[in-house]
Amino acid sequence: MSESSVPAQYVTGRVRDGITAALVAAGKDLDGLKPADLALVEDYHTGGRLATVQLVDLLELTPEVEVLDDGSGIGGTARYLADRFGCAVTAVDLSDEYCETARWLNGLVGLDDKIVVRQGDVTSLPLDDASVDVVFSQHVQMNVARKDRLYQEARRVLRDGGRLALWDIMAGDGGELDYPLPWADGPEDSYLAPPSVIRTEIEAAGFTVTHWADLTDQVGAMMRTIQSQPPNPLGLHAFVPTFRERVKHLTEALTDGRVRAIQAIAQVVSR
Repeated sequence: MSESSVPAQYVTGRVRDGITAALVAAGKDLDGLKPADLALVEDYHTGGRLATVQLVDLLELTPEVEVLDDGSGIGGTARYLADRFGCAVTAVDLSDEYCETARWLNGLVGLDDKIVVRQGDVTSLPLDDASVDVVFSQHVQMNVARKDRLYQEARRVLRDGGRLALWDIMAGDGGELDYPLPWADGPEDSYLAPPSVIRTEIEAAGFTVTHWADLTDQVGAMMRTIQSQPPNPLGLHAFVPTFRERVKHLTEALTDGRVRAIQAIAQVVSR
């Protein structure tokens, strides 16, 4: 993603209506909605809520921890953290529509007092230096050309001892990808880099990598299982255009090695 524009798939003008329709079709009461009711529709990354839980469980968070959901989409990770741990979360996303949707959903489930949503660029964050303890970055860097600025900004806003929690899709064997993909309608919006390059950029920004796991095979199998399930009104297809086609192309690329799925934790090197 260029730092001055948002790909069209993130600004459809139909996100809130699509989610509302899906919740109603699933029999959910919008006046009595619970955070768990959103689990299938709010985590816009491979593996959904399960991947979020697996990443969070590596961190041993407490209510005192202040968190940034960096490139937050419609705020699924922010709500999960605020609900499960009671911690304060700032959610930053470039899409105004996603930010407005996140605020609406936060209010529906009674978490708006725990989460601050700010429209902003992950390569130029609207946060003060050393203002958070943990930064979550999930399926963001694929849209960001300047990996150095992405991780330098994460480092800037983290306090000493702070951690970066990463869950991302990275380049695999170099084979040509089929589009659309969940993060891009075409190659002009996709900035994949190999895991070795991403790790180097993270370390150069001032982090020590403490955990690095290639979960490609596991996630590819999970995605194939999900695709075989009967249709459900709740899911990212509620607001992401041509989502099933995007997932098909991603699943095939995970299966044959054209992309890799990487989970990582990196800790700030003290100033």
